[in-house]
Amino acid sequence: MSVEITPDIFLPDQDLVWSFVRASGPGGQNVNKVATAAQLRFDLAGTQSLEPAVKDRLRSLAGRRVTEDGALLIIARNQRTQEGNRREALERLTELVRRALVAPTPRKATRPTRASRTRRLEGKTQRRRTKQLRGRVRWDE
Repeated sequence: MSVEITPDIFLPDQDLVWSFVRASGPGGQNVNKVATAAQLRFDLAGTQSLEPAVKDRLRSLAGRRVTEDGALLIIARNQRTQEGNRREALERLTELVRRALVAPTPRKATRPTRASRTRRLEGKTQRRRTKQLRGRVRWDE
């Protein structure tokens, strides 16, 4: 079984490692007995299912969640059940990968129009005149 990101992109199960730990927060005495928090470790450096450009974007989007060995670590502990936390971790991973799949549009260089340059220079001249009028009055002019 694998995780479907888009109809043509899947993350294989061998790239995903699950572990469950005890979660903090609400749950009463149950929180001390049951390991419900899900840790999802995705092998970002070693996966073959994503292109290098997508991997780079995903690495920058994930930020501190990427470990030194190149794994993306997602910890879900908001739900009270293991299955709920597992589902939440998978949703967060798929959302991150979907965001990384969208390539940023390159910036198109533009030039200011002649009229905008003229307006800018006229504004600068006006400010210069205003500031000159604030100075000392000289009698020789």
